[in-house]
Amino acid sequence: MRKISLSIAVMLFAISAFSQTWTSDPAHSRLGFNITHLMISHVTGNFKQFEITATTSKPDYSDAKVELTAQIASINTDQEQRDTHLKSDAFFDAQKFPTLSFKSTSIKHIKDKEYKLFGNLTMHGITKPVELNVVFEGKITNPMNKKEIAVFTITGLLKRSDFGIGTKFPAAMVGDDVNIEASAELSPSN
Repeated sequence: MRKISLSIAVMLFAISAFSQTWTSDPAHSRLGFNITHLMISHVTGNFKQFEITATTSKPDYSDAKVELTAQIASINTDQEQRDTHLKSDAFFDAQKFPTLSFKSTSIKHIKDKEYKLFGNLTMHGITKPVELNVVFEGKITNPMNKKEIAVFTITGLLKRSDFGIGTKFPAAMVGDDVNIEASAELSPSN
């Protein structure tokens, strides 16, 4: 019995010894989106203030738990008047709903470096399940600070109408489909 208990303790220690929490580097990460305008042009933008954390105990990230929080007031489309409109109650209502958040529920390895990330996105006071495509670009040691980094590209599609954003604007004016385009450079925080 003592050998079994000792074996379990060693196994749990080995798992917890590798378990790491990774956080995004704001200077080298981007949370972007694009959406159509008048059905033919595209408006791109991003959130300037956001943080991603990923906790994993496997070197291939196949058990990663991912969380993201972004500040709505940091939305940027390179056009101040449009940004102010997007922050208003006509769209995101940043005063009432200052953040958007994502919390993963599972991750599935598809092939090679491709994954599907499933989770709940909360935006504008509404939480909906979403599915994101993730590509693990690789891992390297940063020659400047000697920290290990892992890089991921994340894409996905969601509907703004699912979150009650801009309901007074028909899809012919502002597209309903929002393409998510993000890149995350993560480093261990522990």
